[in-house]
Amino acid sequence: MKIEKPASMAALIQERRSVRLFKPKPVSIGQLTALLDVAVWAPNHNLREPWRFIAYHGAGRELFANAMIDTYTKEEKEKYEEQRRKEYRNTPIILIVALTEDPRQKQWDENFAAVCCLIQNFQLAAWEQGIGMVWKSNPYMYNPSFRKAVGVQSGEKIVAVLHIGYPRIIPPAAPRTAAVELLSVIDGRPQGQTF
Repeated sequence: MKIEKPASMAALIQERRSVRLFKPKPVSIGQLTALLDVAVWAPNHNLREPWRFIAYHGAGRELFANAMIDTYTKEEKEKYEEQRRKEYRNTPIILIVALTEDPRQKQWDENFAAVCCLIQNFQLAAWEQGIGMVWKSNPYMYNPSFRKAVGVQSGEKIVAVLHIGYPRIIPPAAPRTAAVELLSVIDGRPQGQTF
């Protein structure tokens, strides 16, 4: 299935989908780096660039799988281990996006927002190149043994685990609520006055 190149940025935003099933076609570290070089142009206060990346590629995906599965209970391993290993083997790249945490709440909030902007930039730049992904935020991300095993440092928060590859299946669009239904306009007129 081919992603058609959208005609505009608005179309790119509206046509992007979360992709969970990938073709066996590889995504190279060079491609990943080129896309991240676009993504880092995200707005970030005082150019703090509060992000770091850890990529699992090739045989490295098995190391990621081991770290994640080691967080499971015995029952969870029996139920999910085989399925998860297959999922990771069939995902060309797994990317951890980590936030450098700041003890000051305002800066923490700004940095978190910046990392989220970076991830959206990355998703859109990848989609334009025919590459899809899904943004995962699962309980294992908070597990100290997982964090240690994957190289997340003290003072870092995992914002996303991205599964990246060429889409095997592109899901249909889900409806969105029109912005007008969520918008309050305060213009100084007396309440109830019509335009």
